[in-house]
Amino acid sequence: MARASGCSVATVSRVLAGTRPVGAETARRVREAAESLGYRPNHAARALRGRSTGTVGLVLPQITNPFYPALVRELTHALHAEGRAVLLADCDDDPAAEAEYIGDLLGRQVDALLVIPAHEERSRDAVASAAARVPLVLMDRGCGPGIADSVAVDNTAGMALVLDHLAATGRRRVCFLGAAGTASAAAERRAAYAAGSAALDPGAPERVFLGDFSVEWGRAAVDRVWDARPDALVCANDLIAIGALQRLQQLGADVPGEIAVTGFDDIPMAALSAPGITTVRQPVAELAAEAARLLGRRLSGGEDGPQRAIRLAPELVVRESTSLVP
Repeated sequence: MARASGCSVATVSRVLAGTRPVGAETARRVREAAESLGYRPNHAARALRGRSTGTVGLVLPQITNPFYPALVRELTHALHAEGRAVLLADCDDDPAAEAEYIGDLLGRQVDALLVIPAHEERSRDAVASAAARVPLVLMDRGCGPGIADSVAVDNTAGMALVLDHLAATGRRRVCFLGAAGTASAAAERRAAYAAGSAALDPGAPERVFLGDFSVEWGRAAVDRVWDARPDALVCANDLIAIGALQRLQQLGADVPGEIAVTGFDDIPMAALSAPGITTVRQPVAELAAEAARLLGRRLSGGEDGPQRAIRLAPELVVRESTSLVP
């Protein structure tokens, strides 16, 4: 394979093992040579020879949330490009199950972990313990400072985009439909609404209704707020927004003429709803690429400094649920 790629044996070994950074062109030549020769790595043998298994554990809070399959897809592609496979675990929003899955993945000798914590406080001990053993990157949500590298969308900036858009379209009697608990994404979006909505109406920061990140809560929340006749519902994610929109249609409300609805995440169903839902798009591909890059630097020994917290810029996607889009 070294002869076919025009590289040294040592360089071929580094590319196939993924142990050290190699130039993109060199890596491409080695992988093309490996493909033409029908080479397939024996990960079990590699694990016996050294400490690398070529696997990364990924722990999610709930795979049924449509945002996460899109993220898993991008992560799988990004890590596969680096010669790494993904072992997936879904803890169903249970920190105790999450701790068990993390322990199980460590027992399988994964090289690193990607974790979207189920709970900011109750997930902390298991995540911190794992981060002391293998490179670990937190995604989408946090567990407090100083535990591990992290990458997430800037939730505060995303909520500011929503509120600015609603103000520009003349909305004032806004309400926030969010999720209770301490998951950092939920808390950040809730806090950003409270901080920014007073510019629309002094009473808006108090109009906060909390349930969970579900369609069912979105439907139920509308019944709680409808007597107050808000002119906009700011939802903490798209599932809540979809449920709210469904219930508003059952009540005969005119969306967006009488009331606007916004979401967060830009899952596929947000565009497919009638009307389409204005939402904050998370840069999923960039999120996955940054997480893979952070892991790669730790695994290669190129990053031994303090933890890094990366926040990515969101994008507002305006659809018919807030204004008549041509």
